[in-house]
Amino acid sequence: MRVGVLTGGGDCPGLNAVIRAVVRKGVSEYGFDFVGFKDGWRGPLEADTMTLDVASVRGILPRGGTILGSSRTNPFSIDGGVDRIEGNFASLGVDALIAIGGEDTLGVATKLADHGLPVIGVPKTIDNDLNATDYTFGFDTAVTIATEAIDRLHTTAESHHRVLVIEVMGRHAGWIALHSGMAGGANGILIPEVPFDLDEVCGWVESRFQSSYAPIICVAEGALPSDGDLITKDASRDAFGHVKLSGIGDWLAAAIEDRTGKESRAAVLGHIQRGGSPTAFDRVLATRFGLSAIDAIHDGDHGKMVALRGTDIVRVPLADATGELKTVPLARYAEASAFFG
Repeated sequence: MRVGVLTGGGDCPGLNAVIRAVVRKGVSEYGFDFVGFKDGWRGPLEADTMTLDVASVRGILPRGGTILGSSRTNPFSIDGGVDRIEGNFASLGVDALIAIGGEDTLGVATKLADHGLPVIGVPKTIDNDLNATDYTFGFDTAVTIATEAIDRLHTTAESHHRVLVIEVMGRHAGWIALHSGMAGGANGILIPEVPFDLDEVCGWVESRFQSSYAPIICVAEGALPSDGDLITKDASRDAFGHVKLSGIGDWLAAAIEDRTGKESRAAVLGHIQRGGSPTAFDRVLATRFGLSAIDAIHDGDHGKMVALRGTDIVRVPLADATGELKTVPLARYAEASAFFG
């Protein structure tokens, strides 16, 4: 059997760990042959491939990013895209595909599975917003990086008696902001699921200064003021229709300084959250996902995604993972709010 592998969407730590596990077990236990598709769905569309064998995956476990490359190509926005993928699978002798990605990548995988293509999905997103799995790999690394940044910002905020706003990723779901804000002792956490009141945020800032401490506000990029609009970089959209988010941190810092008179600065982590080596948790989770994915291929259990439930790796229908996003429950946000101000 010849198995294709691709990584799509934004890169994140742990992708190479999945690729390594898939290839190592696929070759040693099942005798499979592998082909890597370059740059997400562009690879199957253009038959752009690279060799994947045991030698090519040696030493990649701790490496960030992906040796296959990635992109946000959407084959369903291209005329004849599905037919091209099917034709290239046939010409390359690909019998099944493992797609490693988030909402958009696995959304494409779901549609292709509906077309009859043998696809298995592996959940990847630092936002942790894929449904049907407790955690996605990459999330723990992003939270660890953001938490370390908040730890460092505390000392400079105290030294200069400033408000420091840290902007983290999270377009529709505030999991990174929630976890890193709680772990780092932020005095306010703003997430997309709960529109924020600027007066309330300024109240947290004033309360913190009254206690002789400098406040840290952790805000997800998709957080929305209750009386305003989403802050976007420009009007352009990617291949999946997403606007480019940017600027809520700077906007919030300026608004806080204007209303409170307290000097405020913003720190935007951006792609720093995606880079570098995965944490031990993400290396293990990604490896277990890869091992389970190749087992699903061997079993012919197509149209499924591997998922974490408790401590077990299970298989769920791809549609269950992509039908709706997993957002932060209000009860979880209420827990964190005990530390605001």
